[in-house]
Amino acid sequence: MTSAVCLSGPASSGVGPLINSKKRMRKNKNKIAKVTRPPVEATQGIHLLAKPIGPVCNLNCEYCFYLEKQALFGPNEKYRMSDEVLRAYITKYITSQPTPVVEFVWQGGEPTLLGIDFFKRVIELQKPFAGRKTITNSLQTNGTLLTDKWCAFLKKHNFMVGISLDGPREIHDCYRRNRKGNGTFDQVMRGLRLLQKNKVDYNVLACVARETAKRPLDVYRFLKGEDVEFIQFTPIVERMPDVCGSQLGLRLAGPAALTKEEEQTEVTPWTVIPEEYGDFLIVIYEEWVRHDVGKVFVMNFEWALNAWIGNPSPVCVHAKQCGRSVVIEHNGDVFACDHCVYPQYRLGNIMTSQLPAMVEKSLQMGFGVSKETALPRWCRECEVLAACQGACPKHRFIKIPYDEPGLHYLCPGYKKFFLHIRKYLRVMTKLLENGLPASYIMDAIKGPLVVKLDKK
Repeated sequence: MTSAVCLSGPASSGVGPLINSKKRMRKNKNKIAKVTRPPVEATQGIHLLAKPIGPVCNLNCEYCFYLEKQALFGPNEKYRMSDEVLRAYITKYITSQPTPVVEFVWQGGEPTLLGIDFFKRVIELQKPFAGRKTITNSLQTNGTLLTDKWCAFLKKHNFMVGISLDGPREIHDCYRRNRKGNGTFDQVMRGLRLLQKNKVDYNVLACVARETAKRPLDVYRFLKGEDVEFIQFTPIVERMPDVCGSQLGLRLAGPAALTKEEEQTEVTPWTVIPEEYGDFLIVIYEEWVRHDVGKVFVMNFEWALNAWIGNPSPVCVHAKQCGRSVVIEHNGDVFACDHCVYPQYRLGNIMTSQLPAMVEKSLQMGFGVSKETALPRWCRECEVLAACQGACPKHRFIKIPYDEPGLHYLCPGYKKFFLHIRKYLRVMTKLLENGLPASYIMDAIKGPLVVKLDKK
């Protein structure tokens, strides 16, 4: 039989899982995704992000929210995860994980400052558990310290590497500078090319700050021109310090309270403007949907399609609730979230507390649950709630027209983007339901697409 797929067609009803894993996407990018309804209940895993070198970094990026965390540990702190803490972290994380896959994510600061031997020890400590669980490792790096030796190690042990690159030189160097105030573009590009040369699986994390948002196509076309296939855009949002932050010696405000009006709503000069972030995504989406579907994978667009189909969000930002993704610092302290490394969100220490109990403590504190229960009326009545879900609680510091607190700073931008792409999401969903690649939408945009389908 035949079927016509047009941009003006009705929304489809079927839902199903997409290929969310970047590694899986890389292996299956030319295959047809099957659309099936996910199970009603699924085992919820625990995610424990590691910062084995704490906030220590060789760069001084203007918009970094984590460098200031050194104020919480004191001047004589040794920022290196000890072997005892590392062993406890690896052992408890694997044995406490209820799902068959355990994902280790190593972040900082800059984790490559620890040297290759530290990560050789990581692999050694993980090995005894290899038969019990599928263990993966990811490393988030600024890329400036990568060498052929580093890349050979990362390739050998199947690390997924996230490298931070904001775009062409003048955009990247606007915010990402070293401690002497010089741009880091050349060093990062050298690192990127080493990853490519050594065939290390990688993706690019591009931060979207105020000036970056003004040049969407320059950013996207540059990354595409450098043969980057996997991209994630992260909006930069930070507030100027509030009273609590200033008392702790911090230069930025902490998470929003959600249930009460925030006195401090002034954002930093590098924070992206909400509508401009929405326009940034829209302009790139319009180029991507016409030329690059199935060739370039933008995670923000994958998440939107995933939500449209009806699947739970694979990322905490757009999930209904959060709280099961906690973070471990170099000294073993566990906090409720990467964005909540503050004394009031400390859950315990990996040396003295059990991981499930610490996650449960986070949930009992209402940390993750309040992401949903504290949604203001403006969000609950919003037509794109299924895609947005109120976004990250840390940045929900705006008061809404109904005189309620708890609206996300980027709300106008998110809404503009999600509304704009609905017509494309309808078509891609219909294609996937019929066992066809989502990339056929590039033909559908040019006019009605007639495809022959096998009779069932």
